[in-house]
Amino acid sequence: MLSPISERTLSRELLDVLIRAGLVAVLAVFCFRVFVPFLDLMIWAVILAVTLYPLQVRLRGPLAGKDGLIATLIVLVALIVILVPTYLLGVAVATSIERAMAVFRSGSFEIPPPAESVAAWPLVGQRVYDFWAQASTDLSGLVQHFAPQLKAAGLAVLGTVTGLGAGLLVFFLALIVAGIFMAHGEKGYQSAVQIAARISGPDNGRQIADLCTSTIRAVAQGVVGIAFIQMLLIGVAFVVMGIPAAGLLALAVLLIGIMQLPATLITIPVIIFVIVTKGVSTATVIFSVYVFVAGLADNVLKPLLLGRGVAVPMPVVLIGALGGMVTGGVIGLFIGPVMLAVAYKLFWRWVKDQPEPESALAQKQRPR
Repeated sequence: MLSPISERTLSRELLDVLIRAGLVAVLAVFCFRVFVPFLDLMIWAVILAVTLYPLQVRLRGPLAGKDGLIATLIVLVALIVILVPTYLLGVAVATSIERAMAVFRSGSFEIPPPAESVAAWPLVGQRVYDFWAQASTDLSGLVQHFAPQLKAAGLAVLGTVTGLGAGLLVFFLALIVAGIFMAHGEKGYQSAVQIAARISGPDNGRQIADLCTSTIRAVAQGVVGIAFIQMLLIGVAFVVMGIPAAGLLALAVLLIGIMQLPATLITIPVIIFVIVTKGVSTATVIFSVYVFVAGLADNVLKPLLLGRGVAVPMPVVLIGALGGMVTGGVIGLFIGPVMLAVAYKLFWRWVKDQPEPESALAQKQRPR
């Protein structure tokens, strides 16, 4: 039995602990609410800094001791490389929309009638032929009939374009912040090791920090690399077939690949355009099949590239990337594999860190 004084002391200590825990919780919630508007920006900045930092290390030879200058040069080059194509793509899209609206308002826009061979297409031939024929003879009536669907689609496209504009702005700001992080890369790495060691123990700190770094770089290089390969595969076909604005369409394929959207958003409309304008022939069929398969190449390339350079099995990284993308969008594409890889390594470290059986321990201690 505790004395009354001991009970009062214990109650007072428990009350002090609860009050302190409550104050810490209130402070944490307040700090999170203040920081949450900048959360996406800071996550993107860390991802970009980790991805671009090896380039800064390579440039230290000719520019030793000037980390700030190196980071500034990298950010400026990256901004120019991204801003110029983005500006050209935006101008081209705006010009195309303006011309299309002008032609549509003038009443000179006409759709040629379908060929008789369209009706012979399997499964959907007759429906496509009837729809195409109506569009070529009564386009205004067809537009009025589908006015609600067209309005909803237009609003969806407008929302997507607005979201892309906001995302690009966040990306550019994150690139500038990433330059600041890269200028203090060594201190940032040591801080990351200390934080990881404080959370997972001193023996795991450096390993967890290196694992997070390698996973972020593997995912970033895999995403950008896959998008670039797709751009080359599809862009060459566009140029050979003589597609109008082939370069801009190839650039759009690159941007869509980086945003983890399917390249078929570009390839399928182009295939339809080629078939409508040039008809069905051996060349158009080969082009359509090749471009369609190239648009799906990321499904094969992701398992090959995403897990490279990471000390965990490739399926863990791939599942983390795909699951993170579904739950958290583009940022989840990076956070998902990092969290899953860290959890995988900690789990197996815990599994292997078992006390030895008494028989094996006694055998080791037995004098020889």
